[in-house]
Amino acid sequence: MSSAQSKPTTTDAGIPVASDELSLTVGPDGPILLQDHYLIEQMANFNRERIPERQPHAKGGGAFGHFEVTNDVSAYTRAAVFQPGAKTETLIRFSTVAGERGSPDTWRDPRGFALRFYTSEGNHDIVGNNCPMFFIRDPLKFQHFIRSQTRRLANNLRDNDMQWDFWTLVPESAHMLSWLMGDRGIPKSWRHMNGYSSHTYSWINAAGEKFWVKYHFITDQGIEFLTQAEADDLASVDGDYHQRDLYNALQRGEFPSWTLKMQVMPFEEAKTYRINPFDLTKTWSHAEYPLIEVGRLTLDRNVTDYHSEIEQAAFEPNNQVPGTGLSPDKMLLARGFSYSDAHRARLGVNYRQIPVNTPKVEVHSYSKDGVGRTVNASDPVYAPNSHGGPKADPSRTGEVLWYSDGEMVRSAYTLRRDDDDYSQANIMVREVLDDAARARLVNNVAGHLLGGVSEPILQRAFEYWKNIDKETGDKIEAAVRNGKS
Repeated sequence: MSSAQSKPTTTDAGIPVASDELSLTVGPDGPILLQDHYLIEQMANFNRERIPERQPHAKGGGAFGHFEVTNDVSAYTRAAVFQPGAKTETLIRFSTVAGERGSPDTWRDPRGFALRFYTSEGNHDIVGNNCPMFFIRDPLKFQHFIRSQTRRLANNLRDNDMQWDFWTLVPESAHMLSWLMGDRGIPKSWRHMNGYSSHTYSWINAAGEKFWVKYHFITDQGIEFLTQAEADDLASVDGDYHQRDLYNALQRGEFPSWTLKMQVMPFEEAKTYRINPFDLTKTWSHAEYPLIEVGRLTLDRNVTDYHSEIEQAAFEPNNQVPGTGLSPDKMLLARGFSYSDAHRARLGVNYRQIPVNTPKVEVHSYSKDGVGRTVNASDPVYAPNSHGGPKADPSRTGEVLWYSDGEMVRSAYTLRRDDDDYSQANIMVREVLDDAARARLVNNVAGHLLGGVSEPILQRAFEYWKNIDKETGDKIEAAVRNGKS
C-alpha cells in the first residue's frame, strides 16, 4: 500500500501523529521532552498491555461461529435459542486448565470448552470441558485441586509428586483420571475433541414442565488424539500447535462443526436415580438416557483482535436464558459465583460492557458507575420507582426452581445404590478401552509416576489404580518398578 493510500497514525484520541519513529527532543542530540504526549501514551499503554491471566484456563484460543437448530426439542425447553429453525451467533474459547498463558498446548490436561450463544433473550453461556466428568464434586476442594496441578512455591516448578499426592487422597478423582491418562487426555486438535457441559443443567418448557439435562457437543471431524511422545515433541517444536491448527483451518475455509446432543432426565426421576445425577464425578448411562440431537455448532470466523475478543471474553455459567437454568450440582452453583467474581477482579466490574461480552439485545439494568463503565445510565437508578424505570416481569424469565430442605450439613451428596468412586472408572478401563488403549493408559500413568513421585505416594498410587482395576494397577506398578531398576 502506498503512502498516499495509508491511513494516518493518530493518538488514541484520534489526533494525527507527527512521527511513528522519532521522539521530540531538544535538538537531535538532546533529551526527550515530557510534552511529547504521543511518546508518553505509547510507553504508558505498553506498560499496561497485560491484564491478569485467568486462574485457571489461562492458555487458550477460539473463534466465532453460529449454532443452528436441526431438531425439535421444544417439548423440553422454551428457550428461543433451541426452538426449531433458530440460528444464533456464537463464540467459543478452548483452553488448557493448569498451564500459564505461555505453556504448551499439548500438555496432558483437560481442555476447556467455553461457549457463548448471543441469543434473542440475552447471552447464554455453557462453561464446560472436553470431558463429561471432573476430578471433584465439592467446590471447597477446587482451589486446592488447581494449586496441586500448578507450580510449587519453593522452586516454581510443576511437580508430579504434588499432583499424585492430591489425586490419591481424593478417590472421587478416579473416573476423571482414568479419562485424562487415556487417549483423550491429549487431543490431536481442538477440532478433534468433543465438548461437554459436564455439569447437569435444567430446562423448562412452555407448559412449565422441568427436566435435568447434560449437553454433549460431538465433533463432526471425529475423535483423534496425540500419543504422549507426539505431544512431547510438539511441545518443544510448536507450543501453540492447537491455536495454530484452528486459525489455519478457518483461514483455509475448513470450518469445524459439532453436533449438539442432549441427555434429558425427567425432573422426578432424579430423586430415585441409582446415582446422584448432580455429582460432577459421575456420568449418566447413555442406554438409560440416550442422546437427543438438537443442532449443529459451526466455527467460521477467526477473531481479528485476540486480546479484545478472546482474552477479555468472560464466560459465566449463570448466564442462563429463559427456559434454561442451573441445578443442585454443588460445583455448578459455586461456579455461578466464582466465574463472575473472577471477571470482576480481572477485567473490572463493568466487564459485560466489553464488546465481546455485550449481548445482542437491549439491556435495561440498574447497574451504575464503576471503573470501565461505557454505557450511559439514566434516572431513575433505583427500584421500585414511579418514574417509568424498568420493571421485573417473571412471565419473561422462565426460571427453573426446585424444592430443597434439610439440616445444615457438610456432606457432598447422599450415597445411592450405585454411588462409589471406582465403579465408573472401572467401566471406562475395562469396557470402553480396548487392549491397545489400556496399554497406552498403563504407559502414560507409569511415565507420569516416574517423573519424581516419592515412594509413599507411589504406594498410594498403585493402590489407587488397583482399586480402579486390579490388572491395570498391577501392570502400572510393574512398569514403574522396572523403570526405576
